[in-house]
Amino acid sequence: MSDDEKKPCFETTRRVEFHDTDMAGIVHFANFFRYMESAEHAFLRSIGHPIHEKVGEAVIGWPRVNASCDYRSPAKFGDVLTVRVTLEEIRTRAVRYGFAFHVDPDAEPVATGTITAVCVEMREEGIKAVPIPEAIRAGLEKVGN
Repeated sequence: MSDDEKKPCFETTRRVEFHDTDMAGIVHFANFFRYMESAEHAFLRSIGHPIHEKVGEAVIGWPRVNASCDYRSPAKFGDVLTVRVTLEEIRTRAVRYGFAFHVDPDAEPVATGTITAVCVEMREEGIKAVPIPEAIRAGLEKVGN
């Protein structure tokens, strides 16, 4: 078992739908970014925090500032992907998530990726990066340690 597989993680599943695939019947590369975002949202909901929430008077959001994905083998129409989400780094204003996509949960991932999201306060005049609120940080740290 690799070090990444030993980290605490959140796990969800997703079936590959026909509209997710290209003409060869494999998942189009861009859809892995959608899968990462959906898994991130499911993770945040699992710790009691939606992707946008009101904290005090502020509305908090999480725009992405970096995203990447490496592809190792194809996922195909009808496959059920197990998506494992790990917290790679929690900073003052940002979180970096790791993602591993498995067709067979006991085999090597078919793809891996990362997303870095920044905590922002959404204001009338725009968004501003702010420290992660303590309640959200506590939920993240519970899973990240």
